[in-house]
Amino acid sequence: MRRGFSPLRDLPALVWLTAIPVVAFAHPWIPEPRWLLVHLLLLGAATHSIVVWSQHFADALLRVPSVPRPALLGLLNLGALTVMVGTQTVSWQVTSVGASAVAGAALWHAARLAGQLRRALPVRFAVVVRYYVAAALLLPVGAALGVLLVTALPDPWHGQVLLAHVALNLLGWVGMTVAGTVMTLWPTILRTRLGAGSDAALRRALPLLLAAVLVTAVGCLVGLWPLAAAGLTAYGLGWLVLGVPLAEAARRKPPTEHPAWSMGAGVVWLIGCLVAWAYAVTRGGEAPAVLERFEAIVPFLATGFVAQVLVGALGYLVPSALGGGGRAVRAANEVLNRAGAFRVTAVNLGLLVCALPAPSLVRVLCSLLVLLALAAQIPLLVLAIRASRRARRTAGGPPLSDAAQEPVRRRRAVGSAVAGAAAVMLAVASAVALDPTSVGTVLASAETPGVPATGETTTVRVEAGDMRFTPSRIEVPAGDRLVIEVVNTDTDVHDLVLENGERSGRISPGETARVVVDLVGRDLEGWCSLVGHRQMGMTLDVVVTGGLAADDGTGEHAHHGTDADDRAEPAAAYDPAARPDPGFRASDPTLAPLRGDGPRTRRLTLTVSEVEREVAPGVTQRLWTYNGGAPGPTLHGRVGDEFVITLVNDGTIGHSIDFHAGALAPDRPMRTIGPGESLTYRFTAERAGIWMYHCSTMPMSAHIANGMFGAVVIEPPGLPPVDRSLVLVQGEHYYGPQGGVVDADELAAERPDAVVFNGYADQYFHDPVQVRVGERIRIWVLAAGPNRGTSFHVVGGQFATTYAEGAYLLRDGGPDGTGGAQALALAPAQGGFVELTLPEAGNYPFVSHAMVDAERGARGVLEAR
Repeated sequence: MRRGFSPLRDLPALVWLTAIPVVAFAHPWIPEPRWLLVHLLLLGAATHSIVVWSQHFADALLRVPSVPRPALLGLLNLGALTVMVGTQTVSWQVTSVGASAVAGAALWHAARLAGQLRRALPVRFAVVVRYYVAAALLLPVGAALGVLLVTALPDPWHGQVLLAHVALNLLGWVGMTVAGTVMTLWPTILRTRLGAGSDAALRRALPLLLAAVLVTAVGCLVGLWPLAAAGLTAYGLGWLVLGVPLAEAARRKPPTEHPAWSMGAGVVWLIGCLVAWAYAVTRGGEAPAVLERFEAIVPFLATGFVAQVLVGALGYLVPSALGGGGRAVRAANEVLNRAGAFRVTAVNLGLLVCALPAPSLVRVLCSLLVLLALAAQIPLLVLAIRASRRARRTAGGPPLSDAAQEPVRRRRAVGSAVAGAAAVMLAVASAVALDPTSVGTVLASAETPGVPATGETTTVRVEAGDMRFTPSRIEVPAGDRLVIEVVNTDTDVHDLVLENGERSGRISPGETARVVVDLVGRDLEGWCSLVGHRQMGMTLDVVVTGGLAADDGTGEHAHHGTDADDRAEPAAAYDPAARPDPGFRASDPTLAPLRGDGPRTRRLTLTVSEVEREVAPGVTQRLWTYNGGAPGPTLHGRVGDEFVITLVNDGTIGHSIDFHAGALAPDRPMRTIGPGESLTYRFTAERAGIWMYHCSTMPMSAHIANGMFGAVVIEPPGLPPVDRSLVLVQGEHYYGPQGGVVDADELAAERPDAVVFNGYADQYFHDPVQVRVGERIRIWVLAAGPNRGTSFHVVGGQFATTYAEGAYLLRDGGPDGTGGAQALALAPAQGGFVELTLPEAGNYPFVSHAMVDAERGARGVLEAR
């Protein structure tokens, strides 16, 4: 294989590796981020590197040159990309096309290697190429099983096929290639000779490893767990056969550079994960339970074994492949060894912390550190290529590496390793500082007196839907590890939070998430933390059999508000005597007159957004809004008008809309849509009045109270013109913490902090509405609730006309013109209008004559001039 940098040969591996941290940071927006990360590493970066470098080794070992086949690498990478697209979109057709391309490339690769074997003269390590051929023949079988996984296989087949798929691809395609390569690459990296018996160990281990992969795959595929455990044990024995000469080489020349440290640590992780995997299948049970135990091992197999071996191998092979003489190779090596001890220590110590029953935030920060330490290889590879080219252009000069400096490098390596350990300790300490209660919770659960770990796992499927968890009570033996698989069967977003701090994160409709308690020693309470869901009964009880009581002598269950993001913060307080900042301007309550005659189509887009805004002097809340306002925009039309409303959900949870102004089946237009979705709502206004619109997603009270409501004014036929029209929409505020959302507990208890017109307490008291003496004023009033109505009254004024719920209660003073009304009484969701004329200049307060509500902010002033 020709030396030097080749874009088609070398660049794809860098692209796949670069995509891994990108996907890791973008995982909340990716359907199946965990398996995409695994595929990017194994099917993308590792598979491409295997084909490139196994061909490189075959050429070197057999001394039979091969002709470069760019089409092979193109087919392989295009197939890998297509597989990833198919698995993310759950399309078996797309996945099968990609898997066929990958399988075809693997068979092509195997045929090339087999042809070289036939043409080659007998050489000592030709058996290494047989490892590559055997591995390449296993990949198409694994790819075929991967296609089956996208066809919605029922349990237990899905779990069994997935385990067999992993056995063939990870232990066969990747593992056997690594096994063959490491025997010759390891001594070379250490700069020592091949140990005696290395070739014999290779020959003995090959049939053992191949048989072990097949036995493991068959055992997993048919659900014979003892057979699978036997296969895994045999696979481990095969590696032990290889390990004897590997250990002998390390004894003669201990590793001193990053490539050797990384590869050696990767092999150790493989052995450890094999033991854990064998234990997982030995415990038996149904396939989903076995799969759940295995999935806990996957990150350590992928990161600890595959990623570290790949990074270490590339760190050694790339400088050699770039060529350019000893000076250029040393220049590239110097770059790739930068902070090598730091990176290896951070990766392996960070992975060990993640394997422990640590709080979730500790695992998150340590995982981030591991990812960054591994991802550092990407820019270093680019810098190494530049350093190699620069060294080739520079003649003479002192050597870049000297044996006399070996003690200095060793001291630097020790300091670098200490720094890596310190970085992991800093990540742990930072997580504890950010969430100190989680540590106590983990320790309490893991060290509950008299509750030793059983080593068993209880897995329970819980469905989230209709404001309930089903089942809502889980019994778990004391000392078990608990895995709750939460399936969202609803049309709204949900989550599950346990009082020990473990949480599922937001779960979109149709998706599944897991909540894991590493050791259950006492009863736990769980709930959905979305606003109002807990108050509506969306709770879960974890009951320990044979354990301790729920409080364990420490007090009651934790119950901190209604939104997990806002717990432990005091609620905002409304001060009726407070005044807004200078320059405050109230929202304009004016209703613009309609233009033109006859029915027409009125179109509007309502975008759901989450907005933090001031709702009373000194009080801010995070509102859910239509078009940024609470209430949303007022729609205005006549009887016979058609309204075409596009609802766009740019929020973080599900929302909907319900127009009282239209009569139609609610099933589709009023359905809840998830974040990023939209729908079109059409209705014809056939009846007059001021109608409410609002979010109808449960709990409806919380969505309305947090800002998701507005008014639709449909003028009755023959409505006479007036000098001024105003719209006042009354609502209630139940304040959470500053910048928080509605307090659902106070909402359920019907204890509002404020009652307001048009979304802000006392806004028209601080900035009066300007009117003129003697002009006819029409005030449309809507009681949006969610719980309280209004008795609308203008102090100093009398109503000549009152209209409520589509009918005139009084019109122009009645038959003799002397009648009047003092208040317009409206229950929640009712609306109407009043008409009056103010006789002289002055300030005319308007209020809800439920006086406690007026004193809570439902008041304003008409300033007549």
